[in-house]
Formats: sequence, C-alpha cells, structure tokens
Amino acid sequence: MKEKRNKLDELKPFVVQLIELQEKAIIIYKPKVENLIQNKVTDDNTIQQLLDGMLDFCSHTNMLFLYKKLCRYYWEINSEANANYINYYRKMWDNDKPIDNEN
Repeated sequence: MKEKRNKLDELKPFVVQLIELQEKAIIIYKPKVENLIQNKVTDDNTIQQLLDGMLDFCSHTNMLFLYKKLCRYYWEINSEANANYINYYRKMWDNDKPIDNEN
C-alpha cells in the first residue's frame, strides 16, 4: 500500500503541470474562438487550425465547451469538415469524462 502511495506521489507534479498547461491553453484559445465568431470568420484553414490545437485539451471541461462552441459555429460553414472534427473528438475523448478543475 505504501509503495502504491509513493508512486502516486511521484505522479503528482506531472498532474499539476498538466492542469496548468490545460488552463494556459484555455486562456490562449478562448479569445481566439470568441474573436473568430464575433468577426464571422469563414476561412476553413483558420477554423481547422484552432480545432486541431484545441482537440488535445478537450479533457478539460472549459476547453470542451469552447470546442463545442466553435463546432456549432463551423457547422453552417462546412458541415462535412465539422462532422470530421466531432468524430475526432469522439475517437479521442468520448470514452473519458472531462476533467473539471474547478471543484
């Protein structure tokens, strides 16, 4: 039991770093998504670059919210490509419960 606890304690710094990285990603991506939607950007490459970057952080509840918001916006622009991004999310994260770091 003690050995198991020691191994968990060894992982703690990595978990803390991961959470910090997720929170920094949200700070970076949130204004980009909001500006893109506000300015009614329709360029596929611009939208897809954001979705590509955001996908890695969708285990965090707030990033998942942003990802879904951008997908809803993108649906009217390119529903076929958007469906692919929904499927990318499902393949990568759908079996996992999003992490909510606010509790």
